[in-house]
Amino acid sequence: MSVSQTPLADFYSDTQTLPTNDMLKSVIGVKTGDERHGACPTTNALCERVADLFGMESAVFLPSGSMCNQIAIAVHTQPGDEIICSRESHIVFAEAGGLAKLSGAMVSVIDCERGLFESSDVSRLYRRPSSFAPRTRLVVTEQTSNLGGGAIWPVEQLADVAKTAQELGLSVHMDGARALNASVATGIDLATYASDHDSAWLAFTKGLGCPVGAVLAGSRDFIERAWHFKRMFGGAMRQTGVLTAMCLHALDHHVERLAEDHARAKRIETQLDGCELFRQVYPVETNIVLAEIDPRFEIAASELRTFLASRNVQVMAVGTSKIRMITHLDVDDLAVESLINGIEEFLTSI
Repeated sequence: MSVSQTPLADFYSDTQTLPTNDMLKSVIGVKTGDERHGACPTTNALCERVADLFGMESAVFLPSGSMCNQIAIAVHTQPGDEIICSRESHIVFAEAGGLAKLSGAMVSVIDCERGLFESSDVSRLYRRPSSFAPRTRLVVTEQTSNLGGGAIWPVEQLADVAKTAQELGLSVHMDGARALNASVATGIDLATYASDHDSAWLAFTKGLGCPVGAVLAGSRDFIERAWHFKRMFGGAMRQTGVLTAMCLHALDHHVERLAEDHARAKRIETQLDGCELFRQVYPVETNIVLAEIDPRFEIAASELRTFLASRNVQVMAVGTSKIRMITHLDVDDLAVESLINGIEEFLTSI
């Protein structure tokens, strides 16, 4: 069988996963109700469970992780306030300027190694109260760092950032889209990672394989205010138990298997690290592989992406010179072989 005839090997993102048969079966007979009135027992159970995982008081189910971020920003800031975060943060590069439109907030970005900044960066960018300047109000961390190649924040570094922010009177929010990947890779629980954070969220549509949903956690007061913005932003839903039952299934059955994704990503890193096409393959810590094409080839990342797509392998071009590959429960060892073979074929064709 030729490479072009193999089943699709989709490394574009772990958001490409489809619900497993067992996950779909978990919806049958599920108890549900109007979640806007707290009447969906399945959704309530999920929110309680995620709040416990983060060591926080309460939580709310939302359609997406981007909405979690945007609601958290709306709760923590007032129009004209400033947010400190990495330049690689999801709220900067992938949320359509929502923080400016929805909350009227500004951003002060940090250029840092793999999206992991230091407490000294927070102190340096913090603005003392002034009638001339925006008010620094919020620090946003991201565990793991997406454009940092799935890099894991060391727990001590994360704690130092959060404590420094709190000492300056700032709120701290964690974009925890892939926080469970970090937890599985290190054995450190979510509550430890989220320590000294005022809010955090967990995605179910990435490595956990659910079709819809994320859960935002924080104090009871924070979640009450989050509900206000959930309705304002159009995210209130009704019988969400048909969605949250799958999320509960994922917590029960898809967490430990994240280690399989990490192992496959590490295998890709090992294979590509010796490939002359790439100047750098970022160290793999979780399920994201980020590789930078050597400029001496004068090849754009989009060219490699297009070639691989013709071989039924999907990757993401990041900027002009990098490709990103993410492993997940819908790619297996055969898919990894297709990816590696496709890259080797591309190299021989140029």
